[in-house]
Amino acid sequence: MSDAPGSDVLVDQRGDATWITLNRPDRRNAYDPVMAEAVVEALEGSTRSRAVVITGVPGSFCAGGALTGLAEPDVTAMRGLYRGSLRMFDAIRTHPRPVIAAVNGPAAGGGNELVIACDLAVAAESATFGQTGPRVGSAPVTGATNVLGVQIGEKRAKEMAFLCRRYSAAQALELGLVNRVVPDDQLVAAVDELVEEISRLSPRYLEIAKVSSNVWWNAARDSFTTGLGMLVQAIGSPDMAEGAQAFLDKRRPQFPPPDA
Repeated sequence: MSDAPGSDVLVDQRGDATWITLNRPDRRNAYDPVMAEAVVEALEGSTRSRAVVITGVPGSFCAGGALTGLAEPDVTAMRGLYRGSLRMFDAIRTHPRPVIAAVNGPAAGGGNELVIACDLAVAAESATFGQTGPRVGSAPVTGATNVLGVQIGEKRAKEMAFLCRRYSAAQALELGLVNRVVPDDQLVAAVDELVEEISRLSPRYLEIAKVSSNVWWNAARDSFTTGLGMLVQAIGSPDMAEGAQAFLDKRRPQFPPPDA
């Protein structure tokens, strides 16, 4: 790896691909604004590669945004987290090369939206997928409530975004969220094969194809910022406080009843 072992994000040049590895096992590779910005910087520095791979250190792919402190949230910090998420996802979508998610463990919440943002995804058999928003006092507005409907169908996307169920890698493949599922010990080899296939293609015309494929992402972009604005207005709400505290306490949340 090209970064120090203590870095939140490790960057490694592996043949024709840049591998970006999320490195916060203590919080299941959940990202904060600093970590999200490190991913953006790694993406911006990898345009000479044929492909980019995003994965996590063993044990988890990505648990989404870090929930520490959400029971008593700081508005400025939360704005930074929301904006950092969107900036990271946009950097994936606007990167000129194919970005591959190598899903080696749970992809939850913003981690699942990270998979949605990537162009291609290969999953280990032990990987799991799902949104967490309404369960922890949030909502998945940067992919799972809009672009995911294009990828797996509206009803399935709403099921995933609303109900916060967990899906196996095999189920994710059936839904169309990932391209391939392989045994855990074959994940790196399977991604290397995909990179090799990409390396035989024209980078120029792959970039044109990628830019053209972003039509649905671009169409949903306004809904991302609108949704994030609504999340900002809900910072500190009883639902957020209860959802975050219940998550940290590892118990079922007791949300207040809906307003009349």
